[in-house]
Amino acid sequence: MTTVVSTPTDRAAIREAYQSDGYVLVKGLISPEEARGMRQEVHDLFQRVLTGRNGAWGSARKVAGAEGKQELQGMHDLQFYSAVFSRMLVDSRFVDAAAAALGVENLQLHHTKAFVKPSERGAPFPLHQDYPFFPHTLHRVAACIFHLDDAPEEKGCVTVIPRSHNLGPLQHTEEGNWHLSPDEWPISRAEPIEADAGDVLVFSYLTVHGSGVNRSQEARTTWLVQVRDPADKPTSDAHTFSRGQGMIIRGRDPEPTYTAPGRAPQRDEPNDAIRS
Repeated sequence: MTTVVSTPTDRAAIREAYQSDGYVLVKGLISPEEARGMRQEVHDLFQRVLTGRNGAWGSARKVAGAEGKQELQGMHDLQFYSAVFSRMLVDSRFVDAAAAALGVENLQLHHTKAFVKPSERGAPFPLHQDYPFFPHTLHRVAACIFHLDDAPEEKGCVTVIPRSHNLGPLQHTEEGNWHLSPDEWPISRAEPIEADAGDVLVFSYLTVHGSGVNRSQEARTTWLVQVRDPADKPTSDAHTFSRGQGMIIRGRDPEPTYTAPGRAPQRDEPNDAIRS
């Protein structure tokens, strides 16, 4: 049974569902019209930039039903190419819901990425946690997936294993991108999270999740925003390449540093000691 919150402003319900099950589907966080507009922006941008590129994971072929060539388009940092994504990053509807899930007041951007699963051949994702890609100290990191078109199971919607975040970090295989053993963690173990355009799925980076093959006649389009509590520090320098990482999108940075052009951040240094 999918954990759903039908009122995007009900922060207590969002928090309770997320903490209990490791995820929550927030219904209608944006309107279908907004979702359609963002979807068009994604497809227009991909057509201009990503022609001929296939971003399917090497491990996708291990997912049952993924026989034959599977395709996936993906692109980071869309807020640097279209203002519609920049505006949504600080939209109070979104950041308030995401902060409620994490149980924090301040919210920091980690990265963004859009995905298009082509019709009939859209590649799956084997089950995995996001933790191995960018481990943090306190595990207050969450993925927020904006559904820009309807995502029934036949389109390869996201699947999750409820309450799997309680297992903590799990052992992953790095080959073909970080993933759990398909023998021990087949995609059939997970619950499909069907969604409508405008719904946003928020889940912990410790929640085991994946997605199936898109067998439908339509592409599946999503925009992912990974966020964190700014007090939660990374334990490695993995995934520091995304533009805009560290941007405060709600509240403030409780431990700010000032970075002058060409210099590394210096803590406890007077501003007038830093020259550009």
